[in-house]
Amino acid sequence: MKSSSPVYFDTHAHLNAVEFVKDIREVINRAREKGVRWILDVGDSVESSKKSIELFKDYSEIYSCIGIHPHNAGKALESDFHELEKLLLKDSVVALGEVGLDYYYEFSDKDVQKEIFAKQIRLAKRLGKPVVIHCRQAENDLVSIIQKEGPVKGVAHCFSGNADFLKECLDIGLWISFSGIITFKKAMDLRETASAVPLDKLLIETDSPYLSPVPFRGRRNEPAFVTEVARCIAEIRGVSQEKIAETTTENALSFFDLKQNGHSYTMK
Repeated sequence: MKSSSPVYFDTHAHLNAVEFVKDIREVINRAREKGVRWILDVGDSVESSKKSIELFKDYSEIYSCIGIHPHNAGKALESDFHELEKLLLKDSVVALGEVGLDYYYEFSDKDVQKEIFAKQIRLAKRLGKPVVIHCRQAENDLVSIIQKEGPVKGVAHCFSGNADFLKECLDIGLWISFSGIITFKKAMDLRETASAVPLDKLLIETDSPYLSPVPFRGRRNEPAFVTEVARCIAEIRGVSQEKIAETTTENALSFFDLKQNGHSYTMK
């Protein structure tokens, strides 16, 4: 029998960020009150990845995703990959990320970004972990690398691309995750794109503490607000919010291989 209220999985949050230092317990409690049953906490370096694992070792509903963000690719050392390999073997670590390419800021050289991204894909594949992928103004190179290194079990996190990029992502087997951006007034094209994502490839996230959805623009984002992402997608697709909650939660449990642990949408 299903639970009486929707259950959500926030598939991308940075709870290990400095913005949550003072009130992390309250943030988690507010998420629980809104029905957010699981959260994926995401690292962007070996340091933040270790912090994530340590911070949330006593929270059974919070899993860790570890990796080297493209912003930090230029600082990556060979020893970092040895550390990542050891961390990926921990039970609470369910994915590698967030990794990928970012040519908008280009805090790291493009060629270095591509090298570090490909290397992390190979590591994830060898250890059987899904990959959480960041892409900003680097669509062609990202698709080319995945085609070369694939097949890859990955998700295009915080998707904000157009219909053509969506098709390319789906063609190479990626899942698609939407954040609060989809609720923004000017995101009409993105909302139209979201309506074309197959339901079995759809995930939702907050990307906390960034990108707060309407009606929380201007405030720090947090996992409790993932319900607004679900609400918006439900309106776009003409289905109930509970349907989107159920579908995206089951999708997330499947994507991160958590069903083998007895998790399900109906679990209270």
